[in-house]
Amino acid sequence: MKFLLFTLSFVIMNCLTSDSNSIHQFKVTDINGGVFDFAALKGKKIMVVNTASKCGLTPQYEQLEEVYNKYKAKNFVIVGFPANNFMSQEPGSDKEIAQFCQQNYGVTFPMMSKISVKGNDMHPIYQFLTQKAKNGKEDSKVEWNFQKYLIDENGHLVRVVSPRILPNDPSIIDWIEK
Repeated sequence: MKFLLFTLSFVIMNCLTSDSNSIHQFKVTDINGGVFDFAALKGKKIMVVNTASKCGLTPQYEQLEEVYNKYKAKNFVIVGFPANNFMSQEPGSDKEIAQFCQQNYGVTFPMMSKISVKGNDMHPIYQFLTQKAKNGKEDSKVEWNFQKYLIDENGHLVRVVSPRILPNDPSIIDWIEK
């Protein structure tokens, strides 16, 4: 009984002192090798998207940039994670990816270092995004490049958006604006 009470009190205290269901717990490496702390995004809505430079969906960079520019002053940010998990469609180095994004799409939203978004080497942030036990919302699989994860101002997963749905889809814009 004492063990059960101790365990229960530990769980309650842990819930009160840290939010393990929040993306704000993560620090990652940005595309230039710096530290990107998701805690700095508290109070902002976030769209996390896995990207690729050689995919049929790559033109979504254009809509991503448009949505970012329109709403970045309104507590919204897009965070891109290049990944080479689908048919080797992101083969470049971080430097090559950054150059491609800038030259072809004028990307100014934060881009992170290339990671894995599925499989045994899945990055911890994508383990969080895809596992209900970690995000508190739902299990999901990254279907393809340009899958979007919508995160609320408190860092909680709100919705998983199919790669085929454009970043400027009315349902996404409505979520950003509300």
